[in-house]
Amino acid sequence: MLPEIGNKNIIIEDIAKKVVNDLFEYVKSDKAVVKYNSLKVLIFLSEHQPNVLYKEWDFFVKLLDNDNTFLRAIGLRILANLTKIDKENYFEKIFEKYYSLLDDKSMINAANIAGHSGIIAQAKPHLQEKITDKLLTIDKTHHSSECKNIIKGKAILSFNQYIDEYEDKEKIIRFVKKELNKTRSATRKKAEKILKKWDI
Repeated sequence: MLPEIGNKNIIIEDIAKKVVNDLFEYVKSDKAVVKYNSLKVLIFLSEHQPNVLYKEWDFFVKLLDNDNTFLRAIGLRILANLTKIDKENYFEKIFEKYYSLLDDKSMINAANIAGHSGIIAQAKPHLQEKITDKLLTIDKTHHSSECKNIIKGKAILSFNQYIDEYEDKEKIIRFVKKELNKTRSATRKKAEKILKKWDI
């Protein structure tokens, strides 16, 4: 237990910073369970208390270059969550780097990007066109047809999060309608459900 926690005059912000600093030390642990549990806590904080992680932005950007697929996935997720409070527009500076991982060697991370894009598009409406254009290039990635269908399914869910405020809706609708003919039932069902919701 933190010794300070027993002091009635504690400064909550200082305690929070210390806890976060400890988590970043635990991430360096050689013990996998310590490392990955610490990362899970950081994900939780990025969703519920993003302000306490914002100053560590560069740490999460570096994860995008990590050889470990799971660590790249952590970076992608946390950075997407931090866009909600990104007053310094850090994300704009790494936009191309972030979306280059749509062609990541791991299909999982490509799907993660497609799935996180709705969060980013809502947090940064001025990037919606660029985000949409990136998601529309999924067919140009190296992934197999089956993997592309999975990634597109995630993209469709993201489109649903911001299409109401997006001007060029037809571009998205054309993309989604193409998925009605796909053999992968999960992606086809997503397309059918979304188009029905959009009353198209």
